[in-house]
Amino acid sequence: MQSFRTELENPLVEKDIIDLARKIELFREGKIHEEKFRSLRLARGVYGQRQQGVQMVRIKLPYGKMTFKQWKRIADISDEYSTGNLHLTTRQDIQIHFVSLDRTPELWSKLEEDDITLREACGNTVRNVTASPSAGIDPNEPFDVSPYADATFRYFLRNPICQEMGRKFKIAFSNTDEDTALTYMHDMGFIPKIQDGKRGFKVVLGGGLGAQPMLAKTSFDFLEADQIIPFLEATLRVFDRHGERNSRHKARIKFLIQKIGFEKLTELIQAEWKSLKSKSFEVDTETGKWNVEADALPSKTASEVAITNQAAYDLWKATNTFEQKQAGFYGVYVRILNGNIHSTTSRSLIEQLEGYIADDVRVTINQGLMLKFVPEANLPYVYSVLEAHGFAAAGANSMANITACPGTDTCNLAISDSTNITSKLEAVITEDFPELIHNSDIKIKISGCMNSCGQHGMANIGFHGSSLKAADKRVLPALQVLLGGGTVGDGVGRVADKVIKVPSKRGPQVLRVVLNNYEENANEGEYFNDYYDRQGEKYFYNLLKPVADLTTLKEDDFIDWGASEQFQTEIGVGECASVIIDLVATLLLESVEKMDWTKAAYDENRWADSIYHAYSVFVSAAKALLLDKSVSASTQSGVIDKFDEHFVAKGEISLSGQTFKELVLQINQNEPSQEFATKYVEDAEAFLALAKAYRDQLTLV
Repeated sequence: MQSFRTELENPLVEKDIIDLARKIELFREGKIHEEKFRSLRLARGVYGQRQQGVQMVRIKLPYGKMTFKQWKRIADISDEYSTGNLHLTTRQDIQIHFVSLDRTPELWSKLEEDDITLREACGNTVRNVTASPSAGIDPNEPFDVSPYADATFRYFLRNPICQEMGRKFKIAFSNTDEDTALTYMHDMGFIPKIQDGKRGFKVVLGGGLGAQPMLAKTSFDFLEADQIIPFLEATLRVFDRHGERNSRHKARIKFLIQKIGFEKLTELIQAEWKSLKSKSFEVDTETGKWNVEADALPSKTASEVAITNQAAYDLWKATNTFEQKQAGFYGVYVRILNGNIHSTTSRSLIEQLEGYIADDVRVTINQGLMLKFVPEANLPYVYSVLEAHGFAAAGANSMANITACPGTDTCNLAISDSTNITSKLEAVITEDFPELIHNSDIKIKISGCMNSCGQHGMANIGFHGSSLKAADKRVLPALQVLLGGGTVGDGVGRVADKVIKVPSKRGPQVLRVVLNNYEENANEGEYFNDYYDRQGEKYFYNLLKPVADLTTLKEDDFIDWGASEQFQTEIGVGECASVIIDLVATLLLESVEKMDWTKAAYDENRWADSIYHAYSVFVSAAKALLLDKSVSASTQSGVIDKFDEHFVAKGEISLSGQTFKELVLQINQNEPSQEFATKYVEDAEAFLALAKAYRDQLTLV
């Protein structure tokens, strides 16, 4: 792995990649515990698949932006290390599958040559920062949110406060009150506002989907722009300290709010203010990676293109394009079925589009692409290029464009298919309800399980993979039908109701029944959700009950979409180190490693970072000694309290008259100055030495 040193200029990135390679080697040798290694590789974008022995690699694209050069690099990487497929995700990432674990450091190194990272694309970290794909070009936006999304991504990447949280943390920036980034279903979301001539954001906190969806609550109706990163930092510090760590299903910040209340959480956030690295953070809105510079604008004007089907072109233009706030330019949405686009197709599109559109392509949250700064004169040419590649379908933001996760194709957690059925559902709309191709008020979304990666929990019409048992005890693939979710606007949303479960093969029938009923009985101009509210959940349960009837099953119902054999539920298997490891010793070794990070940050005069790394040393070492007594704590604050209870109060460890809590929580009572950093780092080093000596004494007995 030493060759990486000569290929990359950024020493931080180089260190990351070499460290990943070293940890893979140690894992193979059985020297790193499986759970610890899983945490480490996930934070480097390497995710286990349903298929054993291969990995999914998630490529992090902040707010979905990529240049042509980056897009080509990703396509080439997919050819060399994966299957050639690029999967566009609802978090504006790109995933590639069937990658060998041992080749991931090399893959990452090549991506970084074009400034593309895997860092913190998965794991208990701040995930990819998403944003409305039309940010910067939308005529209705108060201002471009891209610089703020970019600054947020860069501020928290490798930031010590969010490297080992109890669970992931998702952030979104919408560019208008329409809330196209779905802020209400994020851990924290931002919607731009202007008040008294100043830029700021409405801030919502604590949303999330999954098996127990919850809507975000309003923290601020208006928070000045220079305060959003400090507020985020304070929130993450609280989440890191007080968030659940034992039960991953209760570990998101929405559950912390449920446990202690929104008011108490707000108090804890305010209590962190003194210790923040940045109490004000001005974002450069003039220059940055997000900006479309003059040399990235279109340089070519297409010659006249003959449109063979004028009606199809007119429909595409009406549903997939819009006039930008920059006069003479258009934004173009591209529909991509299931978000899957091949590397060969990608390179062909790049070759034919480069120069005719801006060098700024965005992955959208509905698994498509957005092309920016398309001159009106180039629209027919762009359409013809997309049509030739099978990507000129109209209705990019309509109900005809269904969002779906990869499901049983690759995911460990999926129960039943979510991708093959998507094309069947889209065909129902195209063939039976062509007039709805213009309807952008109904969103259909599907996931392979209840975890809502396909966002079914906030869909107007949603499905998630499940199973049913027939009278003869055979298991068949099923879909849970959900209705009535969606975006209200300005940070407000609706969670869909679980209505009924039906055999998967009857999914298209469900859609026909619901849409026919809506068309026949809705009042003129009545939105679907208003119709759903008027009729009620029980009405739709009774409407769909005949579709769910298991007494009329056929043999085909026992075979999932896209499969040829009888359905059976499967549970994915993760990697296994196949050895027994001393977890206490492992935690202490991690504490030593964190002490090294502490000293490195201190030597570089990064006082706030060194302080937080030192805090991690305290908690990690204390947790190790508690584990030796078989004492478990589900939060970092619990570790601190229980260490006092089991060690300090009983006189087993003396801290010079202080409690452990007093020693550790100096962190949020002091400014992150050099003076405090010096003392706190020294205290952490002394405590680590004390913990190691205590452990050594026990092992000698």
